Amino acid sequence: MEFQKNADDKLMKILIVEDQFIEANDLRFILQKANYEVIGVAKSVTQALEFIEIEKPDLVFLDIRLRGKETGIDLAKELNKNHIGFIYLSANSNKSILEEAKKTNPYGFIVKPFRPKDILITLEIACYRHKHSIESQSQQENILRESIEEIMHSALKWENALLQLAQELQTYVSFDYMRAGFVKDDHHPTGLLRKNFDSYEIIDIDKFSKITGKSRQELFDLKESSPKLEFPKIYERDAFNEIFQNSPIKRMIVQSFGLKSFIAVPVRIENVGVFNFFFFSRNSDSYNNEHLSLLTKLETTLAKFVTTMNTTKREVSTPVIKKKTPIKAEDNSTEFCSMIGSSKEMLTVFDHIQKVAHSETSVLILGESGTGKEKVAQSIHQLSPRKNKPLVVINCGAVPDNLAESLFFGHEKGAFTGALERRIGKFEAADGGTVFLDEIGEMPMLMQIKLLRVLQEKEIERVGGNSPIKVNVRIIAATNRNLEEEIAAGRFRLDLYYRLHVFPITVPSLKERKDDIPALVAHFMNSFSKSSEIKTPQIADSALQQMMTYDWPGNIRELEHIVQRAILLNGDSVIKEVPLPGFSKNSGEEKPQEFVIQSIHENERDYITYILKRCKGKISGKGGAAEILNIPASTLYSKMKKLGVNSLNH
Repeated sequence: MEFQKNADDKLMKILIVEDQFIEANDLRFILQKANYEVIGVAKSVTQALEFIEIEKPDLVFLDIRLRGKETGIDLAKELNKNHIGFIYLSANSNKSILEEAKKTNPYGFIVKPFRPKDILITLEIACYRHKHSIESQSQQENILRESIEEIMHSALKWENALLQLAQELQTYVSFDYMRAGFVKDDHHPTGLLRKNFDSYEIIDIDKFSKITGKSRQELFDLKESSPKLEFPKIYERDAFNEIFQNSPIKRMIVQSFGLKSFIAVPVRIENVGVFNFFFFSRNSDSYNNEHLSLLTKLETTLAKFVTTMNTTKREVSTPVIKKKTPIKAEDNSTEFCSMIGSSKEMLTVFDHIQKVAHSETSVLILGESGTGKEKVAQSIHQLSPRKNKPLVVINCGAVPDNLAESLFFGHEKGAFTGALERRIGKFEAADGGTVFLDEIGEMPMLMQIKLLRVLQEKEIERVGGNSPIKVNVRIIAATNRNLEEEIAAGRFRLDLYYRLHVFPITVPSLKERKDDIPALVAHFMNSFSKSSEIKTPQIADSALQQMMTYDWPGNIRELEHIVQRAILLNGDSVIKEVPLPGFSKNSGEEKPQEFVIQSIHENERDYITYILKRCKGKISGKGGAAEILNIPASTLYSKMKKLGVNSLNH
């Protein structure tokens, strides 16, 4: 097997943590037969930690339920700290336990009873992911080091240099507020509050004084009376609550900006003292040991940055602050393929896109229908080194099973009845570029097997062909289905899931990011008015409030169509009401008695039915439902078939 050896060309060392003798022995036999080195079997977290202290394993097979008070999830957290990969073993399908286990980022998950094949395939995928994780970390470190060096060679003043540093770090260590300053210093630390994807507000001493209602001297006294955090550490949950109680200045920062966790990174400056970088987040679980490890490895570079760019130790007066011009919400659209948003949920998506774009890692985009998953895929491609090569989109749900292999991989002349000439498949056409597999949850099982081979071997074979063809493509996949449920139901392969799930990006539903609705409405109004050559109307606050109250089952796609319809139906220069399902025409308020809880598929079916009625059953062509829905006609036919919608009824 390809991954049986580690970087030193020795057999991979594996520790088994399992308290059931028969299962542990079976697993040991399977691994040893496949030429892996099993360094031991532990029955508890305590025993496992003793093994790890004596001989660090390359990978751990870990049962969730173990003897003693501590669980496999507790051990997983320790393994993460030591950068040891692990695979969970469990017979427990309790949803809350599985969700807690997923948060620890395992390399795999095997459900008992297991087969030898399950073990070996999952192990191979785990090794693949571990290898790419190490490569990714090394790549991130090199990219950041080069970027920081570049800033140091610029003529920027301290605050602007700090802004540039923040923009570089944001991609890899996302934060909502950054604070930087010497532990012992007469100057107040500089704060940067994130306002948009690439826009920050500088919070100097005067601004912080105004926000908190405290004088300069009071703030200085609070800083002096707070504990000095001189060691790198993640502060979340209990540790965060403790520092919140004991540090008056941290408490004031947290309360002022609604923060829930942070990383402290001290940088020691020779002959000067300790300079602290703090990265705060509004989420309680934003940071992990990979973030801390990355920042720690950059300590020397950050120290050099502070020494080179910071002048507070050599100047008597406070430096002049030059603020960067804020970026408007719409400005993100250029870099991210017309994606609009400045909510924290969308900023996270933009950060993930920026982070993964330059790598070769497979990406799995998750989210409801209409959230803009294809836009995410387009953005990743456009920001990647492959941007000048093709981005080939395949809608897996719209491909008939009997034509799938030919469409994906092509065929030779005479390969089957009707194959009158050679045909190049989508993967071959995308060579050097990106393949976007939309609705991958609907891919037939046979094609899943063939796709897995492409990912592993990086080669395809045309139908009727005699030899493999090497292809260099990056895979981005998307689905609105819960793939873990599909795996449990036997409709999706576990090995393919873990091969694709290297870097997942979850696109939030519109109801999770309602703060973005005003900017989205303005964008769609301007776009539609421009394309229709009509004057862009204004929208009343009452109409906007309607839209903020609605739950948007069709997400961004539904919002765009509602805006277009509102413009077409509006006879005045101001839109006072929008045509939302379930709203009273006279009062503008939602009618509770008309509200019915529906599934996502039911909402999608009703929405497609509504559009088809408007188009009088016309699907493709000018004015057809596919054009209004802004999706290919083939995709619409596929959705209609899946949802049981008949165009003849409209």
